[in-house]
Amino acid sequence: MDAVITGLSAGFAVAFQPFNLSLVLIGCFAGTLIGALPGIGPINGVAILLPIAYGLGLPPESALILLAGIYYGAEYGGRISSILLNVPGDAGAVMTTLDGNPLAKRGEAGRALSLSAVASFFGGTFAVVLMSLSGPALASYAVTFSPSDYVALMVFAFASLASLVGSNPVKTLLAAVMGLMLASIGIDANTGVARYTFGIPDILAGIDFLVVVIGLFGMAELIHLVEQQVTGKLKPLALDKSFVSMKDLAFTKWTILRGSVIGFFIGILPGTGASVASAVAYGTEKRVAPNSENFGKGDIRGLAAPESANNAAAGGAMVPMLTLGIPGSGTTAILLGALLLFNVTPGPLMFEQRPEIAWGLIASMYIGNVALLVINLPLVGLFARLLTIPQQYLTPLIAVLAFIGVYSVVSNPHDLYMITLLGVFGWILRKLDFSLAPVILGFVLGGLFEDNLRRALSISGGDWSILLNSGNSIMLYVLAVIVVIVPIWLGRRKKKAVEA
Repeated sequence: MDAVITGLSAGFAVAFQPFNLSLVLIGCFAGTLIGALPGIGPINGVAILLPIAYGLGLPPESALILLAGIYYGAEYGGRISSILLNVPGDAGAVMTTLDGNPLAKRGEAGRALSLSAVASFFGGTFAVVLMSLSGPALASYAVTFSPSDYVALMVFAFASLASLVGSNPVKTLLAAVMGLMLASIGIDANTGVARYTFGIPDILAGIDFLVVVIGLFGMAELIHLVEQQVTGKLKPLALDKSFVSMKDLAFTKWTILRGSVIGFFIGILPGTGASVASAVAYGTEKRVAPNSENFGKGDIRGLAAPESANNAAAGGAMVPMLTLGIPGSGTTAILLGALLLFNVTPGPLMFEQRPEIAWGLIASMYIGNVALLVINLPLVGLFARLLTIPQQYLTPLIAVLAFIGVYSVVSNPHDLYMITLLGVFGWILRKLDFSLAPVILGFVLGGLFEDNLRRALSISGGDWSILLNSGNSIMLYVLAVIVVIVPIWLGRRKKKAVEA
C-alpha cells in the first residue's frame, strides 16, 4: 500500500504539471468530440492522432497522457450520438441505444445524457482505483485465461442475449445468428479460403465493424425517418430541461456499481473490451433488477448499466497493457504501439524503471475522469438541443455524418454502397420487430468466438474435451445455463402463482 501511495504521489506530480494538465484537458475534450461522431470510436480516434502526438516531439509521458485522454474521452462521447440519434459511437455504446434513445424520444435527452455522464464517471474512476490498488495481481490472473476459457466466456455472453432485448427471445437469437453470419464473411485466416464473398474483391478482408454499425443503425434510422416524413407520421421530438436528479442516482446506485464491477473485470481480459462488458452488464441488470419489463423502453437502469460498464472496461483494458505489456483491447494495442514508438517497454519493470510514465498515466486518468464530468455536464443542454433541429434537416445530417465517418476511416467507395445495403436490411429488420443490437453483438462476438475455438482445438489436436478442462470454463458454462434456465423457471412460477 505504501508503494501505491508513493507511486500515485509521484504520478500526480507529473500529471499536475501545467503542460501535462493542459494535455489531459485537450485530450478529454477532443476525445468527446471524436466519440460523438457515429462509428469513429476511440480506436480510430487514437490511431488518427498518434502520428500527430509523435510528430510534436512530446516526452513519452506527455504523449501517452494525451492519447489516453482521447481514449476515455471518446468512451464518454460515444453516448451522445447513441442517445440522441440512435447511432452508436462505437461498439461499447451499442447497448446505450436500447434505453438511451427512447428516453430522448420522450423528451428526456438531458436526463439521459447527464445520467450517462455520471455513470461513466463512476465506472471510469472505479476502474482506475482498482488499477492502482491491484493492477498487477489482476493482470496476472487475466492472462491465465486460455482459448477454451474465452470460448466459455463467449457462450456466456451469447446466453445473456437470449432475453437481453425485445419481447421475443427467438427473434433475438436469430438476430445474433445474423451477426455471426456477417462476421464469417471474408478469407478464412487458417485455410485461406474465401467465405461468402460471392466473388466480390472488396469484402475478401471481411466487413469492417464501422460499416456494419453505421449501416444497421445510422442508415436504417435515416430510412425510418424518411419513411415517417413521406407518410406524414413525422412528429417533432419533445425537449425539456430534464437533468439527472438525486432520486435517479439513488435509484441506480447499485446498477452503476454492478456495471462498474462487471466492466472492469471483463475489461482486464485481453481481447474482450467494452462491447462484451456492456452487453453482459445490461443482461445481468435486466435479470437482477425488479420490475425490469421497462428495459428497452427508456428505463434509466438500462442506460446506467452499460455506460458504467464500458468506461470501467476501458480502464480495465489498461491493466494488462501497463503491467504485462499485453493489450486488453484494440485501443490499448495502439497505446502499446505508442509506448514502443518512444522506446518504452511496458511491463512490471516499467513501474520501477519509468515510474513517471506508469504512475503519471494512472494519475492523469483520475484527473481526466473529473475533467470529463466537468466538461460534459454543462454541455448537456447544448447536446440535447440537437433534437430541436427539424427532423427533415436532421435526416441529411445523419446521412452526411454516416458517409463522412465511414469514408474517413476506410477510404473505400465500395463501403458506401455497403452501408446503404445494410441500412435497407436494418430497416427491414426494424419493420419485422427485430432488435438490431443482437446483430451487432453477434458480429463483434462472432470473430472472438471463432478465433478462440480454433485455437483451443488446435492445441488439443481436435479434442473437444479441452473446452471443459478448466475451472474458469466450467464456471462460465454453469452461469450460461443459469441465465437461460432461471428466467424460464421464474416465468412459469409467476404464471402458476397468477393462475392460483
